[in-house]
Amino acid sequence: MKTIRIADATLCREQNAFSFKEKIEIARQLEKLCVDVIEIPAIIDARTDILFVKTVSSFVKKGVLSVAAGLTEESIEQAASALTNAAHPCIRIELPVSPVGMEYTCHKKPDKMAEWVGKTVKMAKEKCECVEFCALDATRTEPEFLKSLIETAVESGATAVTVCDSAAESMPDDFANYIETVATWVDVPVGVGCNNKNGLATAQAILSVRKGAATVKTSVDGENVPLDVFATMVKNCGEKYGIRTNLSNTELLRIVKQIRWISNTADTERAAVTVTSAQAESICLDEKDSQADVIAAASNLGYDLSDDDQNKVYEEFLRVAAKKKVGLKELEAIVASAALQVPATYKLISYVINNGNIISASAQLTLEKDDKKVQEVCIGAGPIDAAFLAIDKIVGHHYELDDFQIHSVTEGKEAMGSALVKLRSGGKLYSGNGISTDIIGASIRAYLNAVNKIVYEEA
Repeated sequence: MKTIRIADATLCREQNAFSFKEKIEIARQLEKLCVDVIEIPAIIDARTDILFVKTVSSFVKKGVLSVAAGLTEESIEQAASALTNAAHPCIRIELPVSPVGMEYTCHKKPDKMAEWVGKTVKMAKEKCECVEFCALDATRTEPEFLKSLIETAVESGATAVTVCDSAAESMPDDFANYIETVATWVDVPVGVGCNNKNGLATAQAILSVRKGAATVKTSVDGENVPLDVFATMVKNCGEKYGIRTNLSNTELLRIVKQIRWISNTADTERAAVTVTSAQAESICLDEKDSQADVIAAASNLGYDLSDDDQNKVYEEFLRVAAKKKVGLKELEAIVASAALQVPATYKLISYVINNGNIISASAQLTLEKDDKKVQEVCIGAGPIDAAFLAIDKIVGHHYELDDFQIHSVTEGKEAMGSALVKLRSGGKLYSGNGISTDIIGASIRAYLNAVNKIVYEEA
């Protein structure tokens, strides 16, 4: 049985301006799905992009983290720096090999491009054991020239090569036959990157696999081979044709829907599109509604929640619904706060705040860890500061507070407040979110949410 490697490029899609938190969550979901390679675009902003790769490195342990090297020597250095802590790092050399691509993207003639391929691959190899050479727009160049570039890359240290039909101009059988020829040129694994603008990428990929391709580049939506479509095809037909993937098929649809929802949310926020008033008015829940009612309402908004997240959302819903009715905005805030979280090492049981203009602010917090309750009382510069100090004392560590924001997510005198806390630990940034009609409670939950992420990932 041949195992096909899946290299997912969802995070490389240019049309999605994912936030830092969204990119982290997508990477986490791809790791859960057991994709073999998580592809990350070239480093553009050294400060934030390198921080992102280092953060992802803390929890991606099974799959390979592959960072594109860009078009300069400096970008190779940055890719290597970002991958310092990765369990399985890889540097990806992506270069156009068609006459038009070489001329207008790299400003190089064919002979200079051959030299550049050898130079960049060799430089990347000195910094990382795994180096992939990706021949972009390969179907629009002469086969002999492509062969010389691929052989140069392998001789310079490339451990894998990928041939891309970037223009989507090849029919599936022609492309597969081309890959069969390419596979005879070198003794390293050959992958394929197929553009889906004609709807033929999956057919190109599956036929290429049968002709010798070892890796398929996929993505959730975007221009690559659709991850869910390809994985489902292999699942349904793989036994007959002797092929399989390492993907967790039981998690496939749920995770793809989750990533798609994150992607759609990013698109919606960027386009300033809002939910219709009819849909907003149709959601009016209270504490008498069952968990099935609440989850059905969340599903209508496009949320696909796991069983664990459903329980967390309903628990948070009951806490909010005890004080007020829950509409669309409140429900979305609840889902954002309760779902997509790491397991809670520390759980908030209770808090008592004392504050006034003639007394020092104090906070008494009770947290639960491993079924044991721990209580601390602290005095601070204000009620929120006192609460944060109490959490630090219980956890036994003081974290650097990088940012703290409070804003209202609903309107009216019973408005729900949202608190955002960003903590820094070991040079990495961790964010937590809390929702409550009590802004101090929201702040405590946000801080505890960020602390739990630190504890979980450092463990």
